[in-house]
Amino acid sequence: MKKRGFGQGRWNGSGGKMLPGETITQTARREVKEELGVKLKNLHHVATLDFYFPLVATARGLDQQVIVFLSDTWDGKICETAEMKPRWFRKNKLPLARMWSDDRFWVPAIFRGKFVKAEFALGKDDTVLEKKVLVYEAPSKEITS
Repeated sequence: MKKRGFGQGRWNGSGGKMLPGETITQTARREVKEELGVKLKNLHHVATLDFYFPLVATARGLDQQVIVFLSDTWDGKICETAEMKPRWFRKNKLPLARMWSDDRFWVPAIFRGKFVKAEFALGKDDTVLEKKVLVYEAPSKEITS
């Protein structure tokens, strides 16, 4: 459960913005350590998502690309932090109604071992105005560095 900031009050994965000089995998590892207290051993790139907010002023800078990784191996014990309150869910019982509105279109696919490339235009109250979701059979690529 996201406790503060962008996405507050929603079940969401760990994540955030890249710091200067970081690679995307370094960002993912840092954010997970900060938000869940564990050090990831592996990452699987499972989705690339582009989000657009056409009803929001461009100056607010909400448009973004999100690179999604899954991991099944880490060091340490997952714990609650100031940012996140973690909880396990069965893959077939995800709380989609309490997640981002777009999640229902792509999250189930990544848990079935698929790779997703998608674009979403989000409107008021984060409703999905437009979407383009491509699901690929190709397995994700494991990244261990």
